[in-house]
Amino acid sequence: MNTILLIAQIVLAVLLVLAVLMQTRSAGLGGVFGQETGGVFRTRRGLEKLLFQATIGLAVGFVALSLLIIRLR
Repeated sequence: MNTILLIAQIVLAVLLVLAVLMQTRSAGLGGVFGQETGGVFRTRRGLEKLLFQATIGLAVGFVALSLLIIRLR
């Protein structure tokens, strides 16, 4: 049982890292060359919103699984 939980935690960690890396950056290269990026308000739509919510879900799942593993030891 403990081995299954540890494998699930590793899978969640990898998925969480991938989800964070797939997020778009708001600054981009424009911030390097002096372009102001803070003046535009954007809302997340479509795939970007789904990825954002999935990242939050993966993070909550990872923390919950970590606490469960600690509790079972």
